[in-house]
Amino acid sequence: MAAAHALLPPQVRVLERGWLSSNSILLLGDPSAGPILIDTGYASHAQQTLALVAEAIAGEARGLSRIINTHLHSDHCGGNAALMAVYGCPAWIPPGHYQAALDWNEAQLSYRPTGQQCPRFTPTAMLEPGALIEHAGLRWQVHAAPGHDPHSLLLFEQYSRTLVSADALWEHGFGIVFPEIEGEGAFDEVDATLTLIEELNPRVVIPGHGAVFDNVSAALSEARSKLAFFRKEPARHAKHASKALIMFHMLEVRAQSRPDLLAWLQETPIQRLMWERYFSEQQMQAWCERVIAELLAGGVLTMDEQERLSIA
Repeated sequence: MAAAHALLPPQVRVLERGWLSSNSILLLGDPSAGPILIDTGYASHAQQTLALVAEAIAGEARGLSRIINTHLHSDHCGGNAALMAVYGCPAWIPPGHYQAALDWNEAQLSYRPTGQQCPRFTPTAMLEPGALIEHAGLRWQVHAAPGHDPHSLLLFEQYSRTLVSADALWEHGFGIVFPEIEGEGAFDEVDATLTLIEELNPRVVIPGHGAVFDNVSAALSEARSKLAFFRKEPARHAKHASKALIMFHMLEVRAQSRPDLLAWLQETPIQRLMWERYFSEQQMQAWCERVIAELLAGGVLTMDEQERLSIA
């Protein structure tokens, strides 16, 4: 929303994307340090990311000087490799996934389990919780924000009270709680991260997806309501996650035959894990067919006469 954007410091520019690519945030206006980019979107949008960044930093004294990733999900770091190749800039990432990124362990990094793509890059440094990034007169505090991802970070600028929340808080909810799907309790961590955000008391929030917003109290209230529901109904969280991951996949491939989507669902490890943990009273084929049917009935997917599916 325009009013919320007006609350951002002039040194901060948000490249609002969509649901396949995360938002990217540029920290500008520091000729000695150079521009910093927070999060880089999905791999298939890398050329678009390069163009957006080049346009945004055209008036800066230096090229892109650093990439910071709030976490290493594919939609937040898929542009790292392309940007590092063009600008020769380092990438600072959360410490919890530093070794996995060095080794490029696609299982630990979630790319293999989710059936998603991310071009390999080599991280340069760990961005530790408790660190302070001083840039163009702003002071960004780095905080641990586990829940959606156990290693996720958020950044808070203390003077303007600007929060880069990644997927810990959106205007209408928060990201899939992946550890819960994997059998590791993390709803308490989501709650603790929401409490941290409440204590920081941001004036304006830049989420990982969606528009910049300033109705922070309402967003926190909605997030807590959703969290309470998922605590009571973890299977509903799993079904929500399954559908969200299907839609992410469809955003990537754009269109796919119904048999191919069914095959993708049954071959994708995280989808199989959700079926095993929550829905195994049904055959997996039947469960997959039901999830697709619900997406069609909900109007978010459409299917033509040749059973070719696409996003509505």
